[in-house]
Amino acid sequence: MQLIGMLDSPFVRRVAITLRMLDVDFQHRSLSVFSTYDEFRRINPVVKAPTLILDDGQTLMDSTLIIDLIEHQHGRSLMPGESTARIRATRLLGLALAAMEKAVQRYYEQQRPQDKQHAPWQGRVEEQLLAACEALERDLASQPLPRDEHIDQAGLSIAVAWTFIQLLHAQHIPADSYPNLRDWTAHAESLEAFKAFPPV
Repeated sequence: MQLIGMLDSPFVRRVAITLRMLDVDFQHRSLSVFSTYDEFRRINPVVKAPTLILDDGQTLMDSTLIIDLIEHQHGRSLMPGESTARIRATRLLGLALAAMEKAVQRYYEQQRPQDKQHAPWQGRVEEQLLAACEALERDLASQPLPRDEHIDQAGLSIAVAWTFIQLLHAQHIPADSYPNLRDWTAHAESLEAFKAFPPV
């Protein structure tokens, strides 16, 4: 099994860390959807990261769908089983994934020439990104996540999202303004599975 994509993508990184935490063997191939576009396209014509190549050659896309299938196949999950805990984890995971998506959109919009950037769209994306961060910060302040190695998918994805945001948008979204996100992520990034797949 091969995971295709660069670890500077939070979506690729969350899959890699999840697979490691589930003890699933895989090979990571660090291909870019930009600089190695043609090579990536030969693997997956859609050129979408992450792409997972199964042992039988089939290719899968989308981090959430990949994780869902792997968890089903291996009979293990990083999502809580108890209903109340699962509802909270699902809500937090949705916020983390939204933060990833909006952070990526903000980055790509900033790569356009200044005269091609659409200020209303960029303002909306920034508003959505900040709303996701603020909701996560409030939730972690009111109910901290356990600080051990049994991290669930929500905690994993929150940390991956925050690290990505700090890599690209720290000037606009300073870490000290979100101390609970900052401290949770520092804990998660100290775990072996996170250190095995650094974002750069």
